[in-house]
Amino acid sequence: MSPSSATLHMMCGKMAAGKSTLSARLGEAKNSIVISEDRWVAELYPNEIKSVADYFLRSARLRRTLEPHIVGLLRVGVSVVLDFHANTVASRLWMRTLFEEGHASHALHFLDVPDEVCRARMHARNASRVDDYPTSDADFDHVTSFFVPPDESEGFNVVRHGDC
Repeated sequence: MSPSSATLHMMCGKMAAGKSTLSARLGEAKNSIVISEDRWVAELYPNEIKSVADYFLRSARLRRTLEPHIVGLLRVGVSVVLDFHANTVASRLWMRTLFEEGHASHALHFLDVPDEVCRARMHARNASRVDDYPTSDADFDHVTSFFVPPDESEGFNVVRHGDC
């Protein structure tokens, strides 16, 4: 199969680093679509997210469900902005299968934002939202403990962002 003209945009950054904000901007490009993990999980599993563990369980189910759809979009030339975290080697390996099976190019957007900036944004987000699961400093610490910045040896086209 010949290469697609599409690009899979992936987001790597700690909680509240600006991944969704950047995703929205990238999604404004012609022939692009944003697929937001947070939005799909919230809509498909209302009132089921009581903890970070609940979120990740639902997210794993969502990934399995969306995989063929994302690959199909890429194959027909639609660029996908995947507003899912690419914060671990395992999550990035899953995303690699998407652009490889979709015969698309890729960009791994690495939002390299200091923890204190992320925490401040998380607190502001918690204060402004009523419906979503509020994340705590303990949640931030727990999730961040799994964060692995992209390494050159992984072979991704990394686009570094200092602040979004």
